[in-house]
Amino acid sequence: MMRIGLFLLTNIAVLVVFSIVFSILSSVFGLGGVHGAGGLNYTSLAVMCLLYGMIGSIISLFLSKWMAKKSTGTVVIETPRNGTEQWLVDTVAKQAKAVGIGMPEVGIFDNAQPNAFATGWNKNNALVAVSTGLLHTMTAEEVEAVLAHEIGHVANGDMVTLALIQGVVNAFVMFFARIIGSFVDRAIFRNESDSPGIGYFVTSIVMDILLGILASAIVMWFSRLREYRADEMGARLAGRDNMIAALNALRPSDARPDQMPESMKAFAISSGQSQGFSIASLFRSHPTLDDRIASLQKLPN
Repeated sequence: MMRIGLFLLTNIAVLVVFSIVFSILSSVFGLGGVHGAGGLNYTSLAVMCLLYGMIGSIISLFLSKWMAKKSTGTVVIETPRNGTEQWLVDTVAKQAKAVGIGMPEVGIFDNAQPNAFATGWNKNNALVAVSTGLLHTMTAEEVEAVLAHEIGHVANGDMVTLALIQGVVNAFVMFFARIIGSFVDRAIFRNESDSPGIGYFVTSIVMDILLGILASAIVMWFSRLREYRADEMGARLAGRDNMIAALNALRPSDARPDQMPESMKAFAISSGQSQGFSIASLFRSHPTLDDRIASLQKLPN
């Protein structure tokens, strides 16, 4: 219920902000409606799609830290209560200073699967969290490497870049889906009125789904690329061998279904995905552990 509520809240916020911004732009620049005499108004359609795609991604980005805490049950360490919490805070502080970013919030979430994630809308307002399972199953050196990996995501600005890519991709999907919908409505359903017909709406929905699936492969390609870059940062901050050891320690977890919330899977260090190539691998948020370790082994000690 919590995840459903967060999903609905985000979409309501997107619709409200989109309606206000699009109304303002339409009044200022005289864009007019998307549908008019002769079919689609491509300028208005492009503005509408870009706004809707980017606003959705930007709102999700700004809410990302709050949503991550709620969806995973992460408890932020305000005042360390024991040696483990103090060590976590001190290690993150050291790594953040080394890469020149502001001190992230540090948290722990209750999950038997060893995992961790980083999120936040900018480099100086981030959250780094680890699972109880990770703390119980990994050595201190391996945990340090995982933390360095997550700090790498923050320092590289991965959350912002992924949000922008997702927004642009969403805009293209919406734009071309409606162009195809308009063509089908007029060429096949012979709708000659100024208002779109059933062919437009049905085709647009179908193409939103089909193009969305294809477009997600682009987003997931970038997501995999950023994992390699974060692994390299982990190796630089905590040592290559420690980063490799941490990834190897994830193998038992990686063979099981992912326990992370769907919205957080792309930001976790472990994705619970099988090894090897398949068509489904094009839609993986993470490279396989074998590929990640092979990439690290090419780095100097």
